[in-house]
Amino acid sequence: MKGLFKRSAIITGLLLFFAAGSVLASDGTQIDTGVTAWMLTSTALVLLMVPGLAMFYGGLVRTKNVLGTMMHSFVAMGIMAVLWVLVGYSMSFGSNVLGGWFGWNKDYFLLKGIDETITPAGVPEYVFSMFQGKFAIITPALIAGAFAERISFKGYVVFIALWGLLVYNPLCHWVWASDGFLFNMGAMGAIDFAGGTVVHIASGVSGLVAALYVGSRRGHPKTAVAPSNLVMTMIGAGLLWVGWFGFNAGSSISSGLLTAQALTATQVAAAAGAMTWIIVESIHQGKASALGFASGILAGLVAVTPAAGVVQPAGAMVLGLLAAIICYLAILMKNKLGYDDSLDAFGIHGVGGIVGSMLLVFFIRKSWMASAATAAGGSWTTWQQFGVQAAAVSIAIAYAAILTFILIFIVNKFVGFRASTESEMQGLDHSYHGEQGYGMLNPR
Repeated sequence: MKGLFKRSAIITGLLLFFAAGSVLASDGTQIDTGVTAWMLTSTALVLLMVPGLAMFYGGLVRTKNVLGTMMHSFVAMGIMAVLWVLVGYSMSFGSNVLGGWFGWNKDYFLLKGIDETITPAGVPEYVFSMFQGKFAIITPALIAGAFAERISFKGYVVFIALWGLLVYNPLCHWVWASDGFLFNMGAMGAIDFAGGTVVHIASGVSGLVAALYVGSRRGHPKTAVAPSNLVMTMIGAGLLWVGWFGFNAGSSISSGLLTAQALTATQVAAAAGAMTWIIVESIHQGKASALGFASGILAGLVAVTPAAGVVQPAGAMVLGLLAAIICYLAILMKNKLGYDDSLDAFGIHGVGGIVGSMLLVFFIRKSWMASAATAAGGSWTTWQQFGVQAAAVSIAIAYAAILTFILIFIVNKFVGFRASTESEMQGLDHSYHGEQGYGMLNPR
């Protein structure tokens, strides 16, 4: 009896061992459980970035606006998730319609046709859809940093819903769908590994347009606006750094060498950006601030996002370094020009996204260039790819800027976009949510 039990245990263990790597879907397609497990983890990590962003932004505004600012991130988790399941996934990854402006697949409506579908990577399509849906959530939330402390909650809700449908989804389709025209431009397409154009340039440029449209906060720049809680901002920056591993390494849609390369590049660029920022800040201002370190983290992470899977650590380090310097200068320029991008959505995300998307071409792995040359039927040079990147960046900037202006104009006309003077003076927390972020503390 004891021997029978032992043999049964061994057989069961062997069966579990061989089944651990893959299982079969109902249609016979093989599921790679290792890749699926990593993609489930990545999906959770990207969603973690949303409360991380809420904390980062919330700590930078005045006490009376903390909850209102954090709600801009959290409400996107509801609005964009619903829209993604309804039509967003179909518009982003369906087949070309209207000349390729966006995609459509009736089976993707409410995800009703992917209940048992497995992607070529061996991942249930539900998982891929949910992973991509987290990008659709955080991108419009990034825009909110540009007009923090002065925006109508109702206007914001309507705006991000329209922006997701008409700006994010088409850009996502152009860059990441297999029949998107930017995906197929040149020998290797417009390189955007995890969202330099789709996420950061689009949100940063849209934030700039929105900030210019609504104007400055009351009293800006004469009245100093002190952050309410830099400790919360630092924690938010840390959560963003952790979540970014899912953002970038998860975009490999695999669990292997490419994943490791993207993860390593992400770590190196973030560290290089943070250290470069505080060095520059120390030279320029005589002190290395906590906010500067956090800003450098984001600058490095943003710049490496389009490049994470195609550059080696040395290239990632240079991108992080350059992004920190250029983003620092962009914020100084903002202060000289006097426009009120409250939390530097354009200065960090827009500028950092442009830096990474354009300069990655000088650090692409030789194997990628060799594959591009083969695809081109001869040769493919760095400058040819630079031209493709420049075209993609220009298109993303123009499209996001024009559509954002139109959408804000419409929302402002029919709903109202900017908060009233009374609401702004009272604070977003009380005016729109009837709450206070810090209990019995008086808003300031």
